[in-house]
Amino acid sequence: MTEQQQLFICSDSIGETADAVARATVRQFNSEQMRIKRYGHISQQSEIVQMLQEAAAAGGFVAYTFVQPELRETMKNEAHRLGVRTVDIMGPMLEAFSETYGHLPKRKPGLLHEMDADYFRRVDAIEFAVKYDDGKDNRGMLQAEVVLIGVSRTSKTPLSIYLAHKGIKSANLPIIPEIKLPPELFKIPSKRIIGLTMDANQILQIRLERLKAIGLPDGSQYATFRRIQEELDYAESIMKQLNCPIINVTNKAIEETAGVILDLVSFR
Repeated sequence: MTEQQQLFICSDSIGETADAVARATVRQFNSEQMRIKRYGHISQQSEIVQMLQEAAAAGGFVAYTFVQPELRETMKNEAHRLGVRTVDIMGPMLEAFSETYGHLPKRKPGLLHEMDADYFRRVDAIEFAVKYDDGKDNRGMLQAEVVLIGVSRTSKTPLSIYLAHKGIKSANLPIIPEIKLPPELFKIPSKRIIGLTMDANQILQIRLERLKAIGLPDGSQYATFRRIQEELDYAESIMKQLNCPIINVTNKAIEETAGVILDLVSFR
C-alpha cells in the first residue's frame, strides 16, 4: 500500500454516511495508509468536476451521497468521461424506496442532521450520560433508560456516549468490591440494567496500558490478574442477584455491544 492510493468522499451534506461506509471498507483491507479526503456541502456541478479531476490525477476512486438527481447525473457522466470509478451509496436506496412504496424523496440534503426533536433528544442524552457517568450521582440511575454496570475498563463510558448519540439516556456504575452498592440500583427494573463483563486477560492488558498512559508503575494491584478475577467474580454475583442481562464485551466493538443493548431493552 502506498500513499498514492486515495479515496474521495463527496456529498451535498457533510458526507458522514459515505465516510462511515468508506472507513468500514478500508478496514477490510488493512489499508492504514489509505488517504481519505472528504468534500462536503457540494451544490454546484463545477465542484464535482474539480473533485473528479483531482481523483483522476491521484488514481483514486469516489464514494458519494447526493440526494439531488442532477448532481448524481453529473457525477456519473463526468466520472465516465475521466475514467474514475465511483460508488453511489445513497442513490440505489432512494430508488428502491421510491419504487417499492411509490413515495418521492424530499431531496433535501442533511436531513439526518436536522435540528429537530430527535436532534435535541440526542443532545439531552449526551448531557445526561456525562452528568451521570461513572457513578457520579446515583440519583441519575432512577431517571436513566439504561444503567450499565461492570468492573473498571469494560467500556461503560464509551457505550453510554454511543447510546446517547442514539437518543438513549444511560447512566453507568463501576462495580468495586470495597464500595457499597447504592440503594438506587435495587429500585430499578432488572430489564433496564445491563451487566458488562470481559475476559480477565483482556482487562489486564487494558489496565496495564492505562497505567502506562498515566505514568504509574505496572505493580499496582489494579492491574493484576488475581485482583481482576476477584472483581469479575464479585460483579457477576451482583448481576445474578439483580437478575439483569449480562453481555460479554470481549473483542466486541462498541457498536456491536450497543446493538445488543438496543435489542435487549427493546429500543428497536
